[in-house]
Amino acid sequence: RWQKVLYERQPFPDNYVDQRFLEELRKNVHARQYRYQAVVFQSGAVVQQLCSVCVFVLTWWYMDAGMLSPQGLFGAALVSSLLGYVLFDAVDGGAGRWASGRTRWADLKSTLVFAAFTYGFSPVLKTLTESISTDTIYAMSALMLLGHLIFFDYGANAAIVSSTLSLNMAIFASVCLASRLPRSLHTFVMVTFAMQIFALWPMLQKKLKARTPRCYVGVTVLFALAALAGLATVSSVGAVLFASLLLTISCLCPYCLIRLQLLKDNIHGPWDEAEIKEDLSRFLM
Repeated sequence: RWQKVLYERQPFPDNYVDQRFLEELRKNVHARQYRYQAVVFQSGAVVQQLCSVCVFVLTWWYMDAGMLSPQGLFGAALVSSLLGYVLFDAVDGGAGRWASGRTRWADLKSTLVFAAFTYGFSPVLKTLTESISTDTIYAMSALMLLGHLIFFDYGANAAIVSSTLSLNMAIFASVCLASRLPRSLHTFVMVTFAMQIFALWPMLQKKLKARTPRCYVGVTVLFALAALAGLATVSSVGAVLFASLLLTISCLCPYCLIRLQLLKDNIHGPWDEAEIKEDLSRFLM
C-alpha cells in the first residue's frame, strides 16, 4: 500500500498518488462572503474622501475667482467646526474624551496655537512658491491630492495605508494652491480650511460610522449632493462625470465584487507548503 512518506522505498513512481490523495481537498477555506449592502456601506468612506477633495478644490476655485471672500469662508468654517465639535462629543456622550483624558481647554489651546502659527506664517506661505510656475503648482497639487486619496485610511489593513503621509500630502497640496491666491489672508483661511476638511472631518465621519451608521449614511449622501451641486455651478459636464464616478464606486463596484466572489476556486490540500507555526524569534536574538 502506498504511503505518503519519503524515507521508505516503495514500488511506485515518485509522482504516484492514490485515490486517497484528494480526500483532503478543500476549496475556498478562507474565502469571505460579502453582502451587497455591507459593501455599499463600506464604500461610503471612499465617496466621502472624493467629495472632500472636490469641495476643497471648488472652494479654492471660488476664492481664486473672487466669488468667495476669506471672511465668509472663515466664518462658515468656524461655525461648522463648532457644530462638528459638539456632535463629536454628543455621539458617544463624551466617552471617547474621558478615555483619552483630553479636556476641552486643551483642545481650545491647540486650536489657538495652530491658528496663530498659521496666521503668522501665512505671508511666508504666500511667497513660498513664487519662483515656481503656476502650471507646475497645479500639477504638483493634483499629484499630491491623488496620493492623498491613495494612501488614505479607508479601514483596510494594508501596507499602503498611511494616515500621516495622506494628511501631509493633502496639506502640501493646500499650501501650493493657497500660494496662488491674492492675499495672505486668503492663504491663511485656505490652509485652515484644508486642515478642517482633511483632518477633522474624517475623524467625525469615523465616529459616526462606528456609533450611528444611519446618520453616517445620511451625512454621506448630503455631502455628496452638496459636492455635486457646487461642481455643477462650475461645470455641468464635470458634475455628470463626478456623479458617474460616485455611482460606480458606491453601486457598480460592490456589485462586481459580489459577482466575482462566485468565481473563486482556491484549493487547499496536502500539496500546500508547510507552515512553521512555532515561534522562532529566540533563534534570531
